[in-house]
Amino acid sequence: MSVIQELSRGKQAGAARKKGDGRWALLFLAPWFVGLALITAGPMGASLWLSFTDYDLLSAPEWVGLENYTRMFDDPRFLTSLGVTFTYVFVSVPLQLAAALGLALLLDKGMRGLALYRSVYYLPSLLGGSVAIAILWRQIFGADGLVNQVLALVGIQGQGWVSHPDYALGTLMALNVWTFGAPMVIFLAGLRQIPQMYYEAASIDGASRWRQFRSITVPLLTPIIFFNLVLQLIEAFQSFTRAFVVSGGNGGPSDSTLLYTLYLYLKGFGSLDMGYASAMAWFLLLIIGGMTVVNFLASKYWVFYDD
Repeated sequence: MSVIQELSRGKQAGAARKKGDGRWALLFLAPWFVGLALITAGPMGASLWLSFTDYDLLSAPEWVGLENYTRMFDDPRFLTSLGVTFTYVFVSVPLQLAAALGLALLLDKGMRGLALYRSVYYLPSLLGGSVAIAILWRQIFGADGLVNQVLALVGIQGQGWVSHPDYALGTLMALNVWTFGAPMVIFLAGLRQIPQMYYEAASIDGASRWRQFRSITVPLLTPIIFFNLVLQLIEAFQSFTRAFVVSGGNGGPSDSTLLYTLYLYLKGFGSLDMGYASAMAWFLLLIIGGMTVVNFLASKYWVFYDD
């Protein structure tokens, strides 16, 4: 009888301890929940409601239903911003990932000073979204910038790359490719996880380095490639600072650098058309969500997990 009572007391004490731990966990998580409600969920809900209104910050919002959403497809600048953004994302992200993977393969050779090189190459990811780097980029690709000075050394007459409609978006893509540090570090970690015995067996069978890369490295690295692809696509769709600074805040020349987020900003804070800007924000969320879903659905055909 006494043993049963002791067991019962032990269970009750354990349940009380778990209940107490749960209360402490809720207490420590409370600031995060408050922040989530006040800083994230609340503004998102307000933005969703404003997207169905005509609101200019100076007068009370007026309900207009789906008008803001239907207006988008009659707005030439909106369609231009979509085209510019898709071009920017679909060209710069693959190039960025290719650069990151290439450097990760070089750094995976066990060279001296690897930690230093890794830190140096990671820096662009930290600085690439800053205003200072965007200003520097504008100077480098300006009419009298570093690029044209280098071209002049070999007798080529350069031009103002950021002021020419045909090349301005290319400079933004180059800046995005330059921020390859974060995916490179992730690729490097993935390469370190591939067992060397696969390469040794392939070498014994006479496989070339290229064949080993195609048949061992790439298949085993596909989960990392997929992870980087999803992250960089989401980040690229949200690019703003670079386009704002390089274009002077107007998406020029000739709307060639009018990224979606920049046009959203111009509608919201330039034209004070907050209802339309809110609708654009939610449409962008749908685009990013749709692209992410497509990536996950397509991943089962090319991503291989070593289960």
